[in-house]
Amino acid sequence: MSLKKRSVTLYGHQTSVALEPEFWAIIDAHIKTKEQSFAGFIRDQDDLRLANHLGRNLGSHLRVWALNNILTKTNTNN
Repeated sequence: MSLKKRSVTLYGHQTSVALEPEFWAIIDAHIKTKEQSFAGFIRDQDDLRLANHLGRNLGSHLRVWALNNILTKTNTNN
């Protein structure tokens, strides 16, 4: 499966993130339920990643976030 690239401006700098469509689907569903903008979500996640010195790039951070989001929902429903 190929990666899907999306661009966003973070603090005045254009950047892009490439993820598998399945991860984008999880992120899009979350954004829709929270009524948050795509740019706002990416900015918040990038801020979190940097503040916690997680040592991974933004794409990797978003993949881990998506997996944790699904795991949390799965554990809540059991």
